[in-house]
Amino acid sequence: MTKDELFEKVKEIIVDTLSVDEDEVTLDASFTDDLDADSLELVDLTMAFESEFGVTIEDEELEKIKTVENAVNLLSEKLNIDDED
Repeated sequence: MTKDELFEKVKEIIVDTLSVDEDEVTLDASFTDDLDADSLELVDLTMAFESEFGVTIEDEELEKIKTVENAVNLLSEKLNIDDED
């Protein structure tokens, strides 16, 4: 999986979980400011990421996820994906 493919999968999960338009989900979109996610939705989103990708996201990692790009970067680290794939 490439980072672009990861972003597309993350985007699908965000659209499904937050009920937002796909066009709204960009790398620089803020979960709270741009996508209007509340804390409960962020937990749901985290659980969806964990389930889909088979990873664990710790609370301190969750606190650092402010944008879609933050989420993609964290997941790519956990899945050992780099830009050369």
